[in-house]
Amino acid sequence: MKKITLLAALLIGGIVTANAQKIETPKLAEKVGTTPIKKGNWIVGGALGSTGYSFEDKSFNINLSPRAGYFISDGIAVGLEVGAGLQTVKDASDIWSYKVMPFARYYFPEGASETGRFFGQGAVGISGAETSNSSDTSFAFALNAGYSHFVTRNVALEAIVGYNYSKSNQASASAHNGLGLSVGFQIFLGK
Repeated sequence: MKKITLLAALLIGGIVTANAQKIETPKLAEKVGTTPIKKGNWIVGGALGSTGYSFEDKSFNINLSPRAGYFISDGIAVGLEVGAGLQTVKDASDIWSYKVMPFARYYFPEGASETGRFFGQGAVGISGAETSNSSDTSFAFALNAGYSHFVTRNVALEAIVGYNYSKSNQASASAHNGLGLSVGFQIFLGK
């Protein structure tokens, strides 16, 4: 009988404690997922992508890509993304890279929430790389998909995944392509 009473007391205590732990998510006064992406607004921000270390090659790489754009209509922004990167490999020269790519970004109304939006982004431009004994400039383009999560009315955290392609202007050069992942933030500036 004592075991049943003790078990019932623990069960009731657990239920009461579980109800006391209910946390309400604060609601924002406005739908931040739609307000900042209006015609005439600006976006300024950047991303950190392709960061990593390879134990096999003993190499480290990092890429930073600041960007700025202008909303030419609701949900459509055009702008410029520049990037700089560094790859270090043990017992080899460092490789510095850069890119300059105008972009267009479309925020999809489908799947939008009060705090976030999915988007697609395309960019075309030039990229290049330089080592201690050579340099190269390439045609480049990228197709990306991402999600902006608005932490405030004007600031969003972003995750972006996409396909990147570049090919040197040299006749014997081969194309470089692959998937990329980056995280970043954007600040939305209103009129």
